[in-house]
Amino acid sequence: MSEANRLSVLKTYKLYVGGKFPRSESGRVYEVTTATSGADGADGAAGQGTWLANAPLSSRKDARDAVVAARKAFGGWSGATAYNRGQVLYRVAEMLEGRRGQFVREVADAEGLSKSKAAVVVDAAIDRWVWYAGWTDKIAQVVGGANPVAGPFFNLSTPEPTGVVTVLAPQESSFLGLVSVIAPVIATGNTAVVVASERSPLPALSLGEVLATSDLPGGVVNILSGRTAEIAAPLAAHQDVNGIDLTGADDVLAKELEIAAADNLKRVLRPEREGRADWTTDPGTHRLTAFLETKTVWHPTGSLGASGSAY
Repeated sequence: MSEANRLSVLKTYKLYVGGKFPRSESGRVYEVTTATSGADGADGAAGQGTWLANAPLSSRKDARDAVVAARKAFGGWSGATAYNRGQVLYRVAEMLEGRRGQFVREVADAEGLSKSKAAVVVDAAIDRWVWYAGWTDKIAQVVGGANPVAGPFFNLSTPEPTGVVTVLAPQESSFLGLVSVIAPVIATGNTAVVVASERSPLPALSLGEVLATSDLPGGVVNILSGRTAEIAAPLAAHQDVNGIDLTGADDVLAKELEIAAADNLKRVLRPEREGRADWTTDPGTHRLTAFLETKTVWHPTGSLGASGSAY
């Protein structure tokens, strides 16, 4: 059969929850189109660019299922050694490198970039993932340590993961920004429920396919697509969510979610003001420490022999 007579096999994008790829339980989808000037969200973009795919329109039930999956995975992931987590994250970067061409196409369509500029973005995202993989067994040395105290005690502070974290991915940076908010959360032992960019969710949903074929345990990262406000509201109020990153929320939505998050004292990472986030700059360590708790342990030093010398 000639290529001209062949029907293309269109890709069906699905959610990524608990290591599996379900459709939204609601059965809803929405159109995703190429980026065009003036498009400012899923609703605004519909019909303005070229149709790319139908993405799942997640419901509140999908959000709750994602939290259950993240909580189930938390014990094993947080209990893994930091070295092991680093190896797993590096494996994800290897898989991203192998699918580089796919992500270049998706980022170019999502952000209205040329293929060459999209390639630069994808390379930066892969490098960023490797960078965070290297931090897994080093962050404890930076933010932990021995504390000077008055008395015969060891006083040691060590960081521990907060728990299940909701991450609202950046709306405009569909891949580099996405990686920049997911990787530090899981590098430090948390599990994540990610709400993808509303207008440009396809790179995020494809990332789920990479995570599923890497060594990352199912449930450590769960990816939802749809209307950010609709999905974020139940997650901000969910009693089994321990933290929320509001990067992808506008000022009005961020305020509403902060109020909901206060009910069970969630850790909240507030978004930068619109136009100030530059995902190409050195990310520093603030996202690594945003969802860490500090555990401090006191222990008597004791003494050695008759001399009474302490250790």
